[in-house]
Amino acid sequence: MRIYLLGICCLAVLSGLVRAEDEAVEVDGTVEEDLGKSTIGSKTDDETVEREEEAIKLDGLNVAQMKQLRDASEKHNYQAEVNRMMKLIINSLYRNKEIFLRELISNASDALDKIRFMSLTDPGVLSATSDLKVMIKPDRENHALHIIDTGIGMTREDLVKNLGTIAKSGTSEFLAKMEEGGGEQSSDLIGQFGVGFYSSFLVADTVVVTSKNNNDDQYIWESDASSFSVVKDPRGNTLGRGTQISLFMKEEAYDFLEEHTIKDLVKKYSQFINFPIHMWTSKTEKVEEPIEEEEEKAEQKEGETDDDVKVEDEDDEKPKVKMVDKTVYDWEAMNDNKPIWLRNPKEVEDEDYNAFYKSFSKDSDEPLAHVHFSAEGEVTFRSILYVPKTAPYDLYQDYGKKVDNIKMYVKRVFITDDFEEMMPKYLSFIKGVVDSDDLPLNVSRETLQQNKLLRVIKKKLVRKALDMLKKMSTEDYDKFYKEFGTNIKLGVMEDHSNRNRLAKLLRWQSSNDDEGLTSLTDYLERMKEKQEHIYFMTGTSRAECEKSPFVEKLLKKGYEVLYLVDPIDEYTVQNLPEFEGKKFQNAAKENLNLQDSEKAKETMEVLGREFDTLMNWLKEKVLTSGIEKAILSTRLVNSPCALVASQYGYSGNMERIMKSQAYAKAGGNDTPNQKKILELNPFHPLVKELNSLYKADAESEAAKELAHALYDTALLRSGYSLKDTTSFADRMDRLLRRSFNIAADAEVEIPPEIDAEEEPKEEAAEESAGEESADEDASAEEPKEEEPASEAPKDEL
Repeated sequence: MRIYLLGICCLAVLSGLVRAEDEAVEVDGTVEEDLGKSTIGSKTDDETVEREEEAIKLDGLNVAQMKQLRDASEKHNYQAEVNRMMKLIINSLYRNKEIFLRELISNASDALDKIRFMSLTDPGVLSATSDLKVMIKPDRENHALHIIDTGIGMTREDLVKNLGTIAKSGTSEFLAKMEEGGGEQSSDLIGQFGVGFYSSFLVADTVVVTSKNNNDDQYIWESDASSFSVVKDPRGNTLGRGTQISLFMKEEAYDFLEEHTIKDLVKKYSQFINFPIHMWTSKTEKVEEPIEEEEEKAEQKEGETDDDVKVEDEDDEKPKVKMVDKTVYDWEAMNDNKPIWLRNPKEVEDEDYNAFYKSFSKDSDEPLAHVHFSAEGEVTFRSILYVPKTAPYDLYQDYGKKVDNIKMYVKRVFITDDFEEMMPKYLSFIKGVVDSDDLPLNVSRETLQQNKLLRVIKKKLVRKALDMLKKMSTEDYDKFYKEFGTNIKLGVMEDHSNRNRLAKLLRWQSSNDDEGLTSLTDYLERMKEKQEHIYFMTGTSRAECEKSPFVEKLLKKGYEVLYLVDPIDEYTVQNLPEFEGKKFQNAAKENLNLQDSEKAKETMEVLGREFDTLMNWLKEKVLTSGIEKAILSTRLVNSPCALVASQYGYSGNMERIMKSQAYAKAGGNDTPNQKKILELNPFHPLVKELNSLYKADAESEAAKELAHALYDTALLRSGYSLKDTTSFADRMDRLLRRSFNIAADAEVEIPPEIDAEEEPKEEAAEESAGEESADEDASAEEPKEEEPASEAPKDEL
């Protein structure tokens, strides 16, 4: 048989070759080498198909031969093992078993939407019942869970076609028919893939579907995931219209029969479904129950005595009752909260926004601000964003971790809150909801596909969040900045595309205001005429910044200085080179231009010639390892000198921060050893004295001692740390001796008893014991005197 088939194939190939040669003779017999590689699109669909067919080649076969093979080949459809496909859907498609309830409620919502659409043109379809709702009824005794809806229901053909065919979506087919009929497609319908129903088998061994459509009798569909059956319901029409799905749960899924579990899942996934969801719940109430005659007689006998007199009373005629505990079953509404983001913002009150915030965020405080908007364009979505009143205690300890503050809904069905693409890290404190009909979902509808639409949504959310912060009142924004100010500074460092927007939200202390904070916009309004830079000073506190030698001349000339006292501030400014055309200038770095007059510049030139040799001496002889150069300063007023960092070097504050990092090496070995610029105040008495000592004797120890002392104090004044604290202490000791006329060689006199050490207690005890034994031996050698014998008292021991 195989030889026979092989022979037929060979004949087919040979005949194809002969036909191809004949055709080649009739036409041209040549094929372009770049066929199918043209970068210009074809004008017609037929040309496109031809090019695609011709572009597929095999070695030894030309295009015509390939076409002949396609025409002569047998066509088959792909086959799939239904059982294996079902196992893949059940075990691989979904991550969480709890998804099943979301899928079934979504299907029920679609069924209700379908009958509602049909009722718009034919009100008679609601004749059975006009109450559109979803009902959930757990049956713990029989380990069953029932989901009932009053939707469109299914005919026998629908049960076989929709439930018996994997990936057959009844909702998609319904939408297709509406489009064919010229109707508008509804965005309320949720189903897309036709596999959500099969998530039932995640938790159930057997699924029974009872359904009644207006156009057919009531039927029962039953399946155990390997096969299914359909039969007419012998009970007749019990549903009126709609569908009941009964799940007979697996043993490990019994928890999904508990009321609190079902309530949590409905609230998590389906609380914003358009239609009411009710659950059959139980509760214990105090009810009145009539007392039976036997009980009443027994009570009377116990309470009666011979002296009791029977008195008839009108109250005796009333039936007597008692209060007892009784378990009452009733339908309880599960989705009272409405999706207020679908409403017009003008129609929603602040109380509604606050109540909605508390319901989904679990926050007891009201939000500081909110923004409600809808976006259209590349992607359409609605959203409400909130700013919490207080920051979480671990906001910066776990900065960058995944948070679930933004909840993503697709057609009001909760999809996920586990993604990083929706909000940047610095805005992770923002809470809210996003609902879109355009987002692409995985088949399981548990995760969002990576898509450019997510980036578009993120961009719009960030812009709206920043606009919300910008529009806050001054009082509310002060509260916000106290809690989340560091996040705004982190945003300047991380989000370069929104850097200018974030810069307008920054607030710092200022020399212009002793208490409040100032914005960069307000600083620019107060700038002096011809001022080219925004001046700032960094430090650990406001007091340190105010007393810094670097701001002495700035404050004296009336320039406003920003005080940056948070560790992150200097990093922030480094990532913010300018604001509205004005560059930032660190008062502790070189090139500080104070717009001195021409007379001041001439005076400094004269002083420069006078101190020129001193500055060279400090650079070349005395402070070689510590400074890059020594210059005369125009920024100092009361301080003798200061150490200024280069334009791209570390200031004293930044060097301190770098050395205090958790992973910094001991001794600051990983911090670059940058030489500083020593600026001298030529008008200070100590600097004048140093110049005099140097000119008198360049090798004078007093001059060197004073130079080192000025350098050490400049290190401390400028915020740097001393590398050799021992030498600094010795130098201060010598200066103090000289100041109080104490001889340099005067030694410390310590009395001898101060240095005497106390003898160890054990040795002292041994010496005393030795002396006692020696005394005893000596006394034993001496003759003892006889004492008169006397009888001791009997009572003496």
